[in-house]
Amino acid sequence: MINISAIIEILPQLLRGLGITLSVLLASAIIAYIVAFIAGLSRTSNNFLINKVAGIYIEVFRGTSLIVQLFWLYYAIPMLFGIQLGSNWWTGVIAIGLNYGAYLAEVVRGSILAVDKGQTEAAIALNMSNYQRMRLIILPQAIKMMLPEVGNYTIQIMKATSLVSLIGMRDILYYGDIMRSTNLSQAPLVYVVILLLYFILALPFIWLTRKGEILSKKGVASQ
Repeated sequence: MINISAIIEILPQLLRGLGITLSVLLASAIIAYIVAFIAGLSRTSNNFLINKVAGIYIEVFRGTSLIVQLFWLYYAIPMLFGIQLGSNWWTGVIAIGLNYGAYLAEVVRGSILAVDKGQTEAAIALNMSNYQRMRLIILPQAIKMMLPEVGNYTIQIMKATSLVSLIGMRDILYYGDIMRSTNLSQAPLVYVVILLLYFILALPFIWLTRKGEILSKKGVASQ
């Protein structure tokens, strides 16, 4: 039987970390989107050096663990190179942003390449520059196609914010771990409430992802 009084006691404690969770989500998502567009566009470039540098970044960050990347930025870089990334908030945001930016870069690249080649040829026939073709013809259609995956990865970013508790950030999971360590008998209920909180946070993104799928299908149908 669910102990409502215990939940009422647990919830306010967990919500103390909501601000950190949301701020890390927002900032890391913005970084991921910006990095994804830069790296994704670079992967479609004819410039060998730009293409290869973007490719190395994508493969390294997709091929290694986010937790390892987080610890590397937080512990290893300051010790090895004497470079401080600022507060642990910035370290968490940069790690999550770069990690998911690598995944989203492939979404950007794939969506750009999926645009019908005939439209590019028509734009060339109209004497459009590379910039005009990308801005007016290719990107508007590519963005529609990438919306569902962007929504899915935003949900993944939201769930990944729980990892920042490992570097001492006081997010939802941080306070949950404190409550669990001080009262082991409440541990199952604490983590049930944490699961529900993350699910509630994910609901708007799930809804937006569904809307993105509808827009994506319209974009494909109109081609």
